[in-house]
Amino acid sequence: MRSAPLVATLAALVMMNPTAFAAGKGDPAKGKQIVDQVCAACHGVDGNSVASANPNLAAQHPEYIVKQLNEFKTQIRKNPVMLGMASPLSAADMQNVAAYYSSQAPKAKGASDKALIDAGKKVYRGGIAAKAVPACMACHSPNGAGIPAQYPRMSGQHAAYTEAQLKAFRSGERGNNSVMTQVAARLSDQEIKAVAEYIQALN
Repeated sequence: MRSAPLVATLAALVMMNPTAFAAGKGDPAKGKQIVDQVCAACHGVDGNSVASANPNLAAQHPEYIVKQLNEFKTQIRKNPVMLGMASPLSAADMQNVAAYYSSQAPKAKGASDKALIDAGKKVYRGGIAAKAVPACMACHSPNGAGIPAQYPRMSGQHAAYTEAQLKAFRSGERGNNSVMTQVAARLSDQEIKAVAEYIQALN
């Protein structure tokens, strides 16, 4: 399968740096205090965002949350709003927020476009061999749960948010994951939309 080299590259990156996503053990109670003041307006008190442009964080792996907050703060991942939110946070604050959101229960979102879901399922589960696109489930798991400390949970994520992030990877606007940049560069607008719709339907 032509996508094998990309999967092998991804695996090699993790093996070379298995602690790349490492996060210390945070305090959920302290995290909730920060969430109530800083995060809840966009991501929800329980991590289930009501706005499709803002990602759900409920049950997200804490290592991933800490990584993204650090990269917003250092502007490896550029977002003016999140720069303002993350900049005042200490390493302990980030770990506490991550511990809190990772302990919350995600709410099923579902999706309505069956044709898109079916098309997205084919890409998510089987990739696109002709374009050397690996199956999304190779990293994010068949049910979208991801792999703790390595790959983020995607199950039930807002389709609009996933679509926007894949396009940002493709354009280079988001540059904090070289593998995702390579994958997204090979996807058409319609393929991105379909995968995003399928991911939202995963629960």
